[in-house]
Amino acid sequence: MANPNTPKSKTEQAASDIKNKAQEVASSALDSAKDTASHLADRARDTASSVASQARDVASNVGQRAEEATTTVASGMRNLAGSLREHAPSGGVKGSASSAVANTLESGSRYLEQEGLSGMADDLTSLIRRNPIPAVLVGIGIGFLLARSTRS
Repeated sequence: MANPNTPKSKTEQAASDIKNKAQEVASSALDSAKDTASHLADRARDTASSVASQARDVASNVGQRAEEATTTVASGMRNLAGSLREHAPSGGVKGSASSAVANTLESGSRYLEQEGLSGMADDLTSLIRRNPIPAVLVGIGIGFLLARSTRS
């Protein structure tokens, strides 16, 4: 039986040294991997934040341009109504029809100016909620017409 107080053999000492060195290297590699993962997570978070900020800026810019286009369309509708009133006959069937069209154009231009695109979207959403079956049928009809018009 071996005496516990006897010194370790050279082989046992070398194996112990290798084991300790391997543990140190593994520990060092683990720390390095943790640091790298933390760094990559920080960079990913920064990049995601930057992309989100740019997306907000683009969405805001698109929204502003859409509102400007709505104002331009409303102004064009108002001008068309005025032009229609000037050049249309004042009496008879043509006069009453042109007056009705001009009134509708003016009413539509006021609606566009007051509500804008967001108000129109809200109104459309509530209309579809109140009338779901006709909305689905209109969607099917529009899809059918688009499919027929895109056929070769």
